[in-house]
Amino acid sequence: MPWDWDTYQQEGGTKMPPVIHLWQERWKKFRQKIGLSLVIGILIVLWFASGIYIVSPNQVGVVKRFGKMVRMTPPGPHYHLPYPIETALKPEVAKVRRQEIGFRTVSVGPPAKYRIIPEEALMLTGDENIVSVEFIVQYKIKDPVHYLFNVKDIPKTVKDAAEAAMREIVGESSIDEVLTTGKFRIQQDTKKLLQSVLDKYQAGVSVVAVQLQDVHPPQAVVDAFKDVASAKEDMSKFINEAEAYRNDLLPKAKGQAAEIINQAMAYKETKIKMAQGEMERFLSRLKAYKMAPRITRERMYLETMEEILAKTQEIIVPEKAEKIIIPLTQNNQMLPLSKKEATLNSGGR
Repeated sequence: MPWDWDTYQQEGGTKMPPVIHLWQERWKKFRQKIGLSLVIGILIVLWFASGIYIVSPNQVGVVKRFGKMVRMTPPGPHYHLPYPIETALKPEVAKVRRQEIGFRTVSVGPPAKYRIIPEEALMLTGDENIVSVEFIVQYKIKDPVHYLFNVKDIPKTVKDAAEAAMREIVGESSIDEVLTTGKFRIQQDTKKLLQSVLDKYQAGVSVVAVQLQDVHPPQAVVDAFKDVASAKEDMSKFINEAEAYRNDLLPKAKGQAAEIINQAMAYKETKIKMAQGEMERFLSRLKAYKMAPRITRERMYLETMEEILAKTQEIIVPEKAEKIIIPLTQNNQMLPLSKKEATLNSGGR
């Protein structure tokens, strides 16, 4: 029966024409098909878009295809086939990782709190002393492929290898070296040995540093070690004082010895010159004596008497004038003689 507008109005407009029902049914079916396809399309797009990944500047991209490494990618945006075909790992190759051996950080503080691990810290030195060694190892990724696929638990491997390397180096050192002067050498030797062990494991890590945090005797014997350290400090102090005294005394003694030697050399040169002068004078007198022996003898006699009489205070007078009193001063000094007295002393000449 065909649809009539008047009849539709008379019935109150509640009865829809058959053609509208037909189109409604067709639209519903079309919408269902379109909606399902749209959802499927969106899911497919999202699945392909899941292969987009970005590698940070401190990372390296490692792409796996069905679990096998196929390529490495530098920092920046990249794309790999969606999961589960390909996956991308992004290890941080520039990050410096830290491993604590012999202690654990409980709280970074401030103040920082630590917990000692005796089974890791206690070690035996080369001279059979027990010492507690707490240290850290800093390392970073050197080869991302080896780091990801060769060793299962890198942190534990580094910790175990570092502890073994430190025990070997400490076992070759004395207690004094470990506690005082040998710390730097122990750090460097441990780092070198640890790196060689990790390279044999092909762990793909590079050891940045091995640093001793605290090295001390076990708590049970710490007082005895303090007494030994005090005694060694006293010994060093006494040695230094003795060295200072020696360094102060030796230059003075060497100076005095040099002064005595110089004085002796000067005395020697003086005596030699005086002897040479006496010899020259004797030779000159000998020459004059050979030329005029009598005159030379008289001159030498007069010079000798002049030298002798100049040293005496006694007055020699002739026999004719021996009764003449020569006035003297109270201090036994001879007064000047008058012309008459001088004449008498000269024998009346």
